[in-house]
Amino acid sequence: MTTKLQQDLAGRILALIREDGLPVGSWLNESDTARRLNVSRTPIRAAFDHLAQFGTVRRHPHRGIELLQIDPSGLDCRAEDDIVEAAMVRLAHDREAGALADEFSEGDAMRRYHLSRPQAQQLLRRLAELEMVERKPGYGWRFLAPPRDPSAHDERYRFRLLIEPMALLEPGFALSASWIEAMRQAHIDTLSRPWRESSAIGFFEMNASFHEGLAAASGNRFIHSAIRRQNQLRRLSNYDWVFGFERVEVNCREHLAMLDAVADQNLQKASDLMKNHLERASRLRRI
Repeated sequence: MTTKLQQDLAGRILALIREDGLPVGSWLNESDTARRLNVSRTPIRAAFDHLAQFGTVRRHPHRGIELLQIDPSGLDCRAEDDIVEAAMVRLAHDREAGALADEFSEGDAMRRYHLSRPQAQQLLRRLAELEMVERKPGYGWRFLAPPRDPSAHDERYRFRLLIEPMALLEPGFALSASWIEAMRQAHIDTLSRPWRESSAIGFFEMNASFHEGLAAASGNRFIHSAIRRQNQLRRLSNYDWVFGFERVEVNCREHLAMLDAVADQNLQKASDLMKNHLERASRLRRI
């Protein structure tokens, strides 16, 4: 199963390939692609895996990724299987509610979420790719972050308020027009789609890519690393979304306003909008 974010990134990778005029047989690089698209390597790796399923690329151990074809048929027509994403949402809720221990097994996932073994394996693989769990030596899995700590909420937002508005004012800040347009379209698409419980996953991953992309554009590796870590820590909490579509709309429109300011090269305005955005988000409280 592939998320909407991974599908979008796969399309952007194909656009880069066409833009560069790369012939079949060319070698592609995850790190370079992640840098050019201003996202982390984790979703880029998943997007390449998606392309590999359609015979577009092939991974070669210790050599890289080979381009096999440029216009794969069926790539945009793949029907999504919601079973694993629905299980991820339920798992996030259980973990954040304290109903899941730090360690669990594939069998636990199968029984708790009524999954087949391949579905449970897909669930665990997705969680591991997103750095939410890791395999234990020998047998079983464990979460990499503790359940929600209410006392950490204010600390997290105070930290982000110190870092993210200033990232937009870094002297090396640079963001490509193609990234801005792709991110703008992703937000418009989110606003136009019906909201379901499992939509929280795609929404968070888009949100994380937005904030991480701006941090990467700062040119400051420490800012980028800090925001990437923040995304990892808040992933499960945001998969367990309780604020409804109204808050999604507010979030998207605030992001779009920031993108407009960056496109107009008004970085001070973008910084001010980021500060206001984070301050409003910090006041959200779960009941």
